[in-house]
Amino acid sequence: MKLAIKWENAQVDEAGRVSGHSAGDTLVRRVLRNFPDSILIGGPARRAENFSVAPLEMLDPTDTAVINMDVIDSPRLWQKMHNAGATNPHIMNFMWWSPRELTTVEGIASMALSCALFPTFANSERTAMEVREMAEKWTVKPLHEQMQLGWVNLGFRLAHVRPRVETEIPVVLYPSIYLSAKKRPDIFLDVVNWVHRQIPLRVEMRLHETHLVSEAAMKFSHRDWIWVGPLTATRQSYWEALAHTTAFLATTEEESYGIEYVEALGAGVIGVFPDLEWAHALVPADYPFFYHSVEEAKNMLWQVLVKPAEARKRMDAAAGGSIQKWIGEHHSDDVFDEALIQHVVDWLGDIPHA
Repeated sequence: MKLAIKWENAQVDEAGRVSGHSAGDTLVRRVLRNFPDSILIGGPARRAENFSVAPLEMLDPTDTAVINMDVIDSPRLWQKMHNAGATNPHIMNFMWWSPRELTTVEGIASMALSCALFPTFANSERTAMEVREMAEKWTVKPLHEQMQLGWVNLGFRLAHVRPRVETEIPVVLYPSIYLSAKKRPDIFLDVVNWVHRQIPLRVEMRLHETHLVSEAAMKFSHRDWIWVGPLTATRQSYWEALAHTTAFLATTEEESYGIEYVEALGAGVIGVFPDLEWAHALVPADYPFFYHSVEEAKNMLWQVLVKPAEARKRMDAAAGGSIQKWIGEHHSDDVFDEALIQHVVDWLGDIPHA
């Protein structure tokens, strides 16, 4: 049986690679890496680098299993594959975003039904718990009682990390590629504005193209100490940029996981977080840099920029010796690969894998 991946936002560049730096793009690449010669559902049909692109209508539904990252769409996908000849379409959900992002009754109920009907693999324990709670609340007992649910932290590879390059002026990263309201960019601007009045600093913001030319981006870009630009062209340049970054200030209200924060911490960037559940899930229990108010965030960021070596020592101490080692052990790319392959085989059948 062949494996297909469905995510409507996936883009393939001229070289035949999945482009983009969002969590979704990263996950598509990881699935393709673990399942070579898979099919990315989309169009036009073409051969890409170690995978193929094809519309759903061109696939044999009796010999194709689908990992669906468009989770709400799975019941409709099942119907299409069934109508095309599959007696029992093989579909599993990949829940890689927080269910709390859904705010309408229709969206919440649709997601809950999809996850109750189809095996669901989540990107973190928090996401899995939220999925289960939502399914139990919004679907009938015979459905949610037979629900199949698995999870693993996405993780990353420490081998990607580049040697640190300390800068004369500290560099603060806006750790998201979006400026949506839930990311609370106004809080970020308020904090870095105040810190900039205390000490010289440079802010770097690498934004998705849809937010790069927004009115919100203009609020930042007219300041000569804030650089607002596009996402890095390659993963190598992404890791090189992290190597010279001193700290990041997280402000978002909610994250299903937070791969950007994990990668930055693994690269030696000092992370300043809001005192929220999603952030605590990423770091050691005694992690020192959580703020409870905007005023506390201002002082905390100021202090870590003035004394970064001392801040990193505190992070290492909280991790029992090395924050980088702790991140590598608790957010392992290898563990993710093993768990993904195991769940795909258990739920979808004997799919060839790496």
